[in-house]
Amino acid sequence: MRLQELERFEEIVIQCHDNPDADALASGFGLYRYFSQKGKRVRFVYSGRSEAGKSNLVLMILALKIPVEYVSSIEEPELLIMTDCQYGGGNTTRFPARAVAVIDHHERDERAALSEVQEAFIEIKSSYGSCATLVWQLLCEAGYDVNADTELATALYYGLYMDTGQLGDIYHPMDKDMRDELLYDRGIFSQLKNTNLSSRELEIAGDALLHHRILEQYRFAIVKVKPCDLNILGIVSDFVLQTDVVNTCVIYSTLSDGYKLSFRSCEKEIKASDLASFFTEGIGSGGGHAEKAGGFIRADLFAGKYPGEELEVYFERRIAEYLKSYEVIYAKDYEIDLSGMKCYRKKKLPLGFVELGTLYPAGTPLLVRTLEGDLEINVTDDIYLMVGIQGEVYPIRAEKFARTYQRRSEPYTVRTEYIPSVHNRLDGSVRNVSGFVKSCVPTGETLVYAKKIDRQTKIFTAWDTVNYMLGNPGDMIAARADDAHDIYIIERHIFGQTYEEITGDERR
Repeated sequence: MRLQELERFEEIVIQCHDNPDADALASGFGLYRYFSQKGKRVRFVYSGRSEAGKSNLVLMILALKIPVEYVSSIEEPELLIMTDCQYGGGNTTRFPARAVAVIDHHERDERAALSEVQEAFIEIKSSYGSCATLVWQLLCEAGYDVNADTELATALYYGLYMDTGQLGDIYHPMDKDMRDELLYDRGIFSQLKNTNLSSRELEIAGDALLHHRILEQYRFAIVKVKPCDLNILGIVSDFVLQTDVVNTCVIYSTLSDGYKLSFRSCEKEIKASDLASFFTEGIGSGGGHAEKAGGFIRADLFAGKYPGEELEVYFERRIAEYLKSYEVIYAKDYEIDLSGMKCYRKKKLPLGFVELGTLYPAGTPLLVRTLEGDLEINVTDDIYLMVGIQGEVYPIRAEKFARTYQRRSEPYTVRTEYIPSVHNRLDGSVRNVSGFVKSCVPTGETLVYAKKIDRQTKIFTAWDTVNYMLGNPGDMIAARADDAHDIYIIERHIFGQTYEEITGDERR
């Protein structure tokens, strides 16, 4: 959905969920500013049992001049836009409207009346950390200069900050982009950040820490936090990880429809994001980055898959299963056994590549942002970036590139939900790879040995000894025939599209 599609309506009411939080206020504020600028008659409202009274939200509304109204009823508008919630959802008062649009970052609510909303007017990105991020993306796509509106930029940043455990649970690249690009008022943000905790929430955090549970054999902590503002989970998580016998932890709180989780890890071999994915597999969603991550478990799915099991018993069982589930390979020192591995070559499908040395001076520190995560790299004249068929990015030496690929004259089109971008750490500039990626095809002369893995495998590659590549059962582990230490993971669906097996006769 594009915001321009809603401009045909003249009378618009924007509604966020009852008992709004910072993200709901920020996302509604963004839509209010946009449609007001377009000359529409706009109101921003919320309902519920009582008005928002938390000190940080009151300060947010006043300091950023957010024109939100607390109402018990409204006259039927021409268009009702639900933001950070869904029409008829369990946390929202339902008002009549001639047309409804939904802009949200939660999973589709089965209790909501989405069947009454035109599918073209539904924009739900459940992988985003905040609804503020989705609104920011829509505003940018509509040509609205958010950074020219400091109050709105500050609101959006604070909404993301609060909905991602103080930016600790960010894992989608769009969340990271907004975090990095917003020019917000640091003074007001500092005030907001330092009014997050009420005395009652301080008691909740203290009570949670008093009743922590540590599984010393796993160096893993489990902490339950009473229902509260979700940023408390991040505060407790960061504190618990400082304990000398804890390397990983999960902090959780019960919501009306499930459980919100916050993960932390200080172990190189265990990414918090992988813990989040493992613990929520089949019953919710989760992700983040190496040290901090978040997740959500749906109560109905949990009860259906694990009937009668207590949540903390589930956590204890899953951490034991997780720690037994994977193998770790350090490629630089690993002697791979090629027996039982078949020989393959890359199909001659177009791929992309970027010559970093032609774009940046040698030594420039870069961050390459992709859907799979961030890659940090220092520019040298002999290092390129490869861009795969689904936007996956990995470095390759110029000499190895010359042996493996043939340059093509036509441009390369990157096809993925999120186009990778390159961030210059020195000057803050950002380049989208689609603007300078070139095309190449495999020569077919370089061979790899590969086989399916039957258990989770973490590979610290020869080019990155800090962050591991994760392979799941069914993915392929591969090693180049001309460099047995060049070992890496290829996802199963990508492998089938890009590699073909060769016979012994062909190898001869």
